[in-house]
Amino acid sequence: MSATPHRHHGRRRTHRILTAAAGLTTVGALVAALPASAGESGAQHEPGHGTPGTSQPGRYQDVQLLSFNDLHGNLEPPSGSSGRVTHQHEDGTTTTVDAGGVEYLATHLRQARKGNKYSITAAGGDMVGASPLLSGLFHDEPTIEALNKLDLDVTSVGNHEFDEGAKELARLQNGGCHPTDGCYVEGKEFQGADFPYLAANVLDEKTGKPILKPYWVWKKDGVKVGFIGVTLEDTPGVVTAEGVKGLTFKDEVETINKYAKELERQGVKSVVALIHEGGQPASTAYNYDCDSPGAGDGISGPIVDIAKNITPKVDALVTGHTHNAYVCTIDDPAGNPRMVTSASSFGRLYTDTTLTYDRRTGDIARTSVESANHVVTRDVAKAPDMTQLIDEWNTLAAPIGNRAIGYIAGDIGNSGTESPLGDLIADAQLAYGRELDPETDLALMNPGGIRAPLTYAAKGSEGDGVVTYAEAFTVQPFANTVNLQTYTGAQLIQVLKEQVSGSNAASPKILQISSGLTYTLDLTKSGADRVVTDSIKLNGAAIDPAATYRVAMNSFLAGGGDGFTTLGQGTDELVGADDLAALEQYLLATTSAGSPLAVPAADRITIVK
Repeated sequence: MSATPHRHHGRRRTHRILTAAAGLTTVGALVAALPASAGESGAQHEPGHGTPGTSQPGRYQDVQLLSFNDLHGNLEPPSGSSGRVTHQHEDGTTTTVDAGGVEYLATHLRQARKGNKYSITAAGGDMVGASPLLSGLFHDEPTIEALNKLDLDVTSVGNHEFDEGAKELARLQNGGCHPTDGCYVEGKEFQGADFPYLAANVLDEKTGKPILKPYWVWKKDGVKVGFIGVTLEDTPGVVTAEGVKGLTFKDEVETINKYAKELERQGVKSVVALIHEGGQPASTAYNYDCDSPGAGDGISGPIVDIAKNITPKVDALVTGHTHNAYVCTIDDPAGNPRMVTSASSFGRLYTDTTLTYDRRTGDIARTSVESANHVVTRDVAKAPDMTQLIDEWNTLAAPIGNRAIGYIAGDIGNSGTESPLGDLIADAQLAYGRELDPETDLALMNPGGIRAPLTYAAKGSEGDGVVTYAEAFTVQPFANTVNLQTYTGAQLIQVLKEQVSGSNAASPKILQISSGLTYTLDLTKSGADRVVTDSIKLNGAAIDPAATYRVAMNSFLAGGGDGFTTLGQGTDELVGADDLAALEQYLLATTSAGSPLAVPAADRITIVK
């Protein structure tokens, strides 16, 4: 199936620029004066289009910007809902399309580049981290090698680039074998990324300087486009404390505005910001038109305020983090529309944006910018070099990844306020916690730590219902430990309220809870009141604010991650093994081929709407 994208044009507005000869002229007038092939009709310029009969380039040059974000090491096609996108038809109906896989992504990008002499490929962060076993087992070296083969030109860092700390990120950039695992192939040293990672707002606490390059400039035949890369300022709130140790994360807008001025001083007036922060579109369809009549505010979330405040010197924003798909315009501080895009996640989409470069001014003619998200369909030929890369790493991973660790009776999903897979993981951590300390009362799991569903259908040589180590690794790839801490009942109640208040008020993070813990979430109310206090019970008994409770959770939550500051105030901490080992142990102990695990009911939280 080949899905037709919606191509989005920047809304027509008057945008004043200064030309050397004509003084103040509107871009609208300039575009109107272009030949038909260069206007807003969507027709492509010929690369280097100039005066007939000469080899001189014309004034206006189309620059192709291909972009994607949040790959998370998904080299093989992601499974289940993680490997599908929603297409919206003109009549409003929707269908889903299987998508993703770096073998297909490579083919699509290479086809898209054909005929485009001026083509740049950029990414919006989280290329690595939370990766499936094929990449994660090898500290994401396979993904960096794949991105090199994809001819990625530049990317921003994302929060997951810090999962293993700044030193490991530097190794991914610069190369060298892993400090403890060594080289994975005898005689072959990891070469690092051929492309620059940009980290303009990530500073070394001691020096006050960015830990990696803040910006990078693409140049070809006199055309110059600058890229500034930032991650979300709240990266410390979504990464383990160890991962961001010694680092300071600065405001996204202030940082981008600072370096846009620096680029201008260097004569670079065409600028793209790569921002690992995003928004929520009003529709989940990848081809939803944010700016269509009647759409209203087609996108919400942090990226809106960021986009509205970034200097007009920046011409387009490539974003990420929220794993959503959108192609929208958001007005800059001067009131002019500016393209803001995101290509979902896991390599399921890529964005194709045309930037019309004015050689006379060195700037982008904003009114002729157009963009569209395209599906990485699986109906094209696989890129042979990517197949070879995957096969080589799979050969190394197979002895570990193919091992059966459990059996399930059906798909165990990870979506919804309370998910079946969330229940399973919480129960596994409760069981493990009770091995460490029989007094363990309950377990909590953060939903963001559950990266994929467990699917029943067989994959490769495994049988239906078999859970392999590789599948479980994809679900929980962070190598967090299972920690035990003690809290008062009052603190436990506060933790549950922090799901929907404080930093989580606008975008709630509902903890997955172990068997025995129940409560009501009333969505008709606001803030902390959405958690009904007198409904919170453990094994049928109301939580006693004065009593103490022993709680199992991963080390990320134990450190107060995801806005759960109260969880960072526990006492009598006991650190156990990693959370994946706890899940494996639970499945091995409670399931078999003849007695697979039934899909959990996900009925511990009562939702009132």
